[in-house]
Amino acid sequence: MLGPVILAASRSDRMRRLISAAPVTKQVVDRFIPGETVDDIVPIIEERTAQGLELTMDVVGEDITTQDEARAARDAYLALIDRLAGPALGDRVEMSVKLSMFGQALEGGHELALANVRPVVEAAAAIGTTVTLDAEDHTTLDSMFAIHEELRKDFPQTGCVIQAYLFRTEADARRLAASGSRVRLVKGAYKEPAEVAYQQRHEIDKAYVRVLRILMEGEGYPMIGSHDPRLISIAQELARRAGRKLDEYEFQMLYGIRGDEHLRLAAEGHRMRVYTAYGTDWYGYFMRRLAEKPANLRFFLRSMVSKG
Repeated sequence: MLGPVILAASRSDRMRRLISAAPVTKQVVDRFIPGETVDDIVPIIEERTAQGLELTMDVVGEDITTQDEARAARDAYLALIDRLAGPALGDRVEMSVKLSMFGQALEGGHELALANVRPVVEAAAAIGTTVTLDAEDHTTLDSMFAIHEELRKDFPQTGCVIQAYLFRTEADARRLAASGSRVRLVKGAYKEPAEVAYQQRHEIDKAYVRVLRILMEGEGYPMIGSHDPRLISIAQELARRAGRKLDEYEFQMLYGIRGDEHLRLAAEGHRMRVYTAYGTDWYGYFMRRLAEKPANLRFFLRSMVSKG
């Protein structure tokens, strides 16, 4: 399977240099990451919201090594929120944050990440929106869930992400599927050992449906993070069986993948949120998009051959 190989390459400085230097890389990366600055991304936000879509914004970058870099990540999100307040886009655009960007892996990382992310959550709430804490590899999750619980004491709308391929996720879903919670379910995009995660696609898909059922039958707000047409259909059926209205759950898909489906679901009255990343430190994010779906890798390789 190519996925684990690509994920390993996402941590390789040599591969980073090789891929970054390829002439075609930028135009392919632009498919998934439409800008590097807030000025680049605001027109994208305005265009998508005018189409009836909602967005969640991710400033790319994870492997920070200093407290100054963690504070810079905090400030990047605060700058974005400040810009969103101007055109009153807060009710259509939320933030997604990776706590690794806020210093979670540094010494005293749990407290540091909480201290850095709290001002972002406060600023988001002030303009009428919220923040979702992205899930990363399994070793970080206990810290992420503890920070999520702490933030929800003052900002109950704060969301979190759970990953279907982890064995622990069904139990996490039962705990989280409470009134007022917001939970995004994804398959999972990190290389995890067989001791903690399903490895086969069919096992992951079955786990996704089991967890999704728990969320749909719970009292929270499920966010279905998937591009899989079969899982989208199953989600719609589970929502119908649970008696959920169209505004009581939402679909989420990545910018640059299945754009026509974004518009189709929105036109049918579903809440459809586009996960949109931007920034200069794009490499790790880009490589995970290639690992998640063979079609993304084929698209990149064809572009390398035809343009390189």
